[in-house]
Amino acid sequence: MNDYFAVLLLFGVGTLSGFINVMAGGGSTITLPTLIFLGLDASLANGTNRIGLLFQNLSGILSFKNENVSQIKLSLKLSLLTLPGAIIGSFYATKIEDALFQKILGIVMIGIVITMLVPNSKKYVEEKIIGKLPWLIYPVMFALGFYGGFIQVGIGFLLMISLHRVLKMSLLYVNLHKVFIVMIYTIPALIIFAVTGNVNWFYGLSLAAGTSFGAWWSAKLAVKKGERIIKVILGITIVIMSAKLLGVL
Repeated sequence: MNDYFAVLLLFGVGTLSGFINVMAGGGSTITLPTLIFLGLDASLANGTNRIGLLFQNLSGILSFKNENVSQIKLSLKLSLLTLPGAIIGSFYATKIEDALFQKILGIVMIGIVITMLVPNSKKYVEEKIIGKLPWLIYPVMFALGFYGGFIQVGIGFLLMISLHRVLKMSLLYVNLHKVFIVMIYTIPALIIFAVTGNVNWFYGLSLAAGTSFGAWWSAKLAVKKGERIIKVILGITIVIMSAKLLGVL
C-alpha cells in the first residue's frame, strides 16, 4: 500500500481518535481496525497503537497544563498504582478478535452509561484530595492497569467512571488524570510490545502525529466548555461503541 496514503489515513484517524480519547474514550476502536486494514496483524496493531497513545496523552497533558489545569502529584500517584497491573497485562496481551469478549465489553459500556446517569451523593473534588486515598482505589487501579496493558480498548471509559465515582471528581479533573495515567502505563507496555517485535514504528509515528494534534485541541475544548460538553461527547461515544460491539451497527 502507498506510504503517502497510509500516512494521511493514519494522521486523519489519529486526529479523530486523539480528540475523542481525551474527551471521552474509545479511540482505539477506530485506530486498531485501521492498522489492521493497513496489513498489520492484531498483535502488531495492538503494539503499534501504543505509540499513538503515548504521544496523544503527552500532548493532552501539555494542553491541560497550558490551560492552567494540573494536579501533578495526584496524577503521578494514581499512575504508579496502575503500573504493576499494566506490566503484567502487557506480558499476557493477546488478540482482541474474540466475539464473546466484544459482546461482554459492549454490555460493560452500557453499564457505564447507566452508572453515569446516577447522581453522586457527594460534592465533586475540584482542586485536591485531602488525606489518604480511599482503599478501593488501590485494587481498582491495579485492575484497570492490567486491562489497559492487556487490551486497552475502552480503558478511557473505565478510568473515567472509576475516578468519577470512587474519588468523587468532576469530569474535567477525571480527564486530566486519565490522560496522565494512560501515558505513564503506556511506557512499559510499549517497551514490552517493542521488545517482542510487535511495533511498526513508521505507522505508529504517523498515527502519533494525528493523535497528538487531536488531543491538544480536545483538552482545550474540555477546559473551555466544562463538564457539560464532556458528558455529551462521553455519552454519545459510549452508546456508539456499545452498539458496534453488540453488532447493532
